[in-house]
Amino acid sequence: MKSFENNGWEGTQVIMDKAYEGDETRQLIVDWGMEPVVPPKSNRLRPWQYDKELYKKRNEVERWFRRLKGFRRTFSRFDKLDVVFMFFIHFALIVQALNSVNRP
Repeated sequence: MKSFENNGWEGTQVIMDKAYEGDETRQLIVDWGMEPVVPPKSNRLRPWQYDKELYKKRNEVERWFRRLKGFRRTFSRFDKLDVVFMFFIHFALIVQALNSVNRP
């Protein structure tokens, strides 16, 4: 995956699920110049420190994807043009933001 190398991603923090906390995966992220943010599994002999507050943001991202799945058109890719697809992604995000503001 050379597309990540030397593209300005150095120093970026990558929030990962516990399923990807293996040594090889974390080392790959470090080799690319990024910082993995993933909690160690409970059976690790030598656990490491990670940014717990940043890791909590992972849940917010997952909830946004779940809400986007409510718009079947986004995950079925009915649109032929990338521009139309990106417009609908933006539209769906705007609708979700407006719904979250107007909830009691």
